[in-house]
Amino acid sequence: MKSKPKADVSTDDLAARAGWMYYLAGMTQGQIAEELDLSRQRAQRLVARAAADGLVHVRLDHPIAACLNMEGALKEKFGLQFARVAPSLPDGSDSFRSVAAVAAGEIERVLLQDPDMVMAIGTGRTLRAVATEMIDLECPGHSLVSLIGNSNFDGSASFYEVIQRFAEKVGARYYPMPLPVMAKDKVERDFYRNLPHVARVRERAENCDITVIGIGEVGHNAPLVVDGFMTSADMAELVTDGAVGEIAGWAFDSNGHYLKEGANDLINGVRVDPSDNPIICVAVGEAKHEGLLAALKGKLINCLITDEACAEFLLRDN
Repeated sequence: MKSKPKADVSTDDLAARAGWMYYLAGMTQGQIAEELDLSRQRAQRLVARAAADGLVHVRLDHPIAACLNMEGALKEKFGLQFARVAPSLPDGSDSFRSVAAVAAGEIERVLLQDPDMVMAIGTGRTLRAVATEMIDLECPGHSLVSLIGNSNFDGSASFYEVIQRFAEKVGARYYPMPLPVMAKDKVERDFYRNLPHVARVRERAENCDITVIGIGEVGHNAPLVVDGFMTSADMAELVTDGAVGEIAGWAFDSNGHYLKEGANDLINGVRVDPSDNPIICVAVGEAKHEGLLAALKGKLINCLITDEACAEFLLRDN
């Protein structure tokens, strides 16, 4: 569904939105005019203004009022430390890049606040897009550590493992979790956890200063199943037990409570529990709505970066 700007938005807001569509969504000025219900000439002027006034440099430098209002409402409703809402791109455009650009800037800001932090990182397509959008930093005092194993049952590596990408952008040492995402049974799980080098990585992740994660969907088309990290039977059991989403492989229900049995017992990684330290969740897409709402209800996350469409869903009377 198209999201037309309201009539009372400022010219800067319109210019920023037009520039966002032009530079991130790759839309033509004619398409922008149609989407925003403007003349082609005005759309052309708005795009030109966005560039001339420095409102958009791939990053959005002018905060759109509607997004700011949603950020405040999300903070108040869910008790968040901060919320960032990226302008939604029109139907058919890849919203990942829009949210990733905003998330990259926010994560850079957090990392530059302190020269010596441990950041625990999840995995997935969204976080990979964030790493791609980040600029190169020089933060050798930081340490990056993975929250979850990085291979599947046959030993092949995860295509969406992102810790190395983040480390390259941050210029910091990193600690992957050198394990399969899931163990075959509890005996194998305990063996892995007791390996000295794994125990050290787990301890670092458990005592991190900041956490960056995505929200994983559940179901037969979930990435954990499609990419071979979890069997269809394990996933079916999670869904039967009420799972609506997962964070770093750990499934939770509609109240944001982690399931106590099943596949959760076999995850080779560190569970993200409620904390006063920043837990930054980057999420976009309708498939993430239910899981994201549940994670917010359960206080599993306390910082959120998303887009307008997702924010609108979260701010309804759910």
